[in-house]
Amino acid sequence: MAFRSRREKLRLILSGGTCVHPGSVYDAISIRIAEDLGFPLGMFGGSVASLAVLGDPDVTLITLTELAEQMRRMSRAAALPVLVDADHGYGNALNVRRTVQELETAGAAGLTIEDTLLPAAFGEAKAQLISLEEGVGKMKAALDGRGDPTLVIMGRTGAASITSIEDAIRRAKAYEATGVDALFFTGIKSRAELEAIVAATRLPIVLGGAPDELNAVDYLASQRVRIALQGHAPIAAATQAVYDVQKALREGTAPKALRGLPSAELTHRVLREAEVKARSADVLGLKR
Repeated sequence: MAFRSRREKLRLILSGGTCVHPGSVYDAISIRIAEDLGFPLGMFGGSVASLAVLGDPDVTLITLTELAEQMRRMSRAAALPVLVDADHGYGNALNVRRTVQELETAGAAGLTIEDTLLPAAFGEAKAQLISLEEGVGKMKAALDGRGDPTLVIMGRTGAASITSIEDAIRRAKAYEATGVDALFFTGIKSRAELEAIVAATRLPIVLGGAPDELNAVDYLASQRVRIALQGHAPIAAATQAVYDVQKALREGTAPKALRGLPSAELTHRVLREAEVKARSADVLGLKR
């Protein structure tokens, strides 16, 4: 299968004894840069997907079709394995099954399905969770939708910050029992909470953001944390850079006087110009 090696790389990360930080990716250029810099894994977050595709905040406006198509573009551009934040699976358990099929076809190495109630309920300002029973049904549907057994499926819960750490553990144990490959937690606030989770579960753990006391990679590795997210600073930095350049041009700065632009060497490398020239010489008869 075309994407199996990428999925096997993610499985190796989960089965290893170290903790890695993934690169935040969201389009063809960002994934190539992450790959060139040596990141072992890319993370395609729901919030950055919404920003990159729609220019909208993370309020579940993006559709499955848009998410999968963006993943497909990245799969074409680079061989870096990517873990996709598939949010709530874009509907009920049957929708989750289709979400898995679409992202598998698009080349994702793995994906997460969460138990947050999305989109937000009418009149409710605070985040809510679906029932444990519905969450279990979604995990079962995700596994049923998987065609390639190497595709990684993670059960994700935000209960630690929405209800309680006890509820997070209860949900994690139930998701673990369905056969998912790893457990993804958001909202973990302390080492004590993480250690309680580790004591109650057995699967590899992924952390989606954590306080400073949970940033020590060696400690995280000892607690079975195999992937620890570092946020999505790259798209924020790109937004600022585009703003600064547009502003400078609007104010009359000459293009040659602009600061912060990539070197020609970096641009050529990201665009894979050497490969394109070699291929053009072979198939179009152009001189190298």
